[in-house]
Amino acid sequence: MSDYIDYDRLTQGQTGVKMTHKGKPRAIGNRVLVSDMNFGEQKTQGGLIIASDDGKTRGIYPRWGKVYSKGPQNKDVYNVGQWILIEHGRWTRSFECDTGEEVLVLRMIEAESVLGYADEKPNDLRLGAEYSDGPDTVDPQSFIPEKD
Repeated sequence: MSDYIDYDRLTQGQTGVKMTHKGKPRAIGNRVLVSDMNFGEQKTQGGLIIASDDGKTRGIYPRWGKVYSKGPQNKDVYNVGQWILIEHGRWTRSFECDTGEEVLVLRMIEAESVLGYADEKPNDLRLGAEYSDGPDTVDPQSFIPEKD
């Protein structure tokens, strides 16, 4: 049996491999390493908690990530520490990295998948839309009160 497989995680439906890399990784080529991508529940300024929609149809939307490292061939105008908007699904699975100062969850992004950038963390709440090839899931007529 392999030392890298965590069978407890597998029985809970999670990935069986969990490793924390030590050091400070650097992106290669024109790729980008990002941290702080949001895949969990969100909280509005008013305190409402919106459940995670990751893995569901309505969870399909671009996400923001904080630039941790840019590859040497990446000449795009954003810099380390800025936030980039990444096209949906154009990121790798995450890996943990212990930099000696903190443990980060990083993902690799291809430069072609970056849609925009911002200097500060965007403060937007994202709710995806439900997509379907079938009939509407809500009948608009159900919102019209019946006449007596």
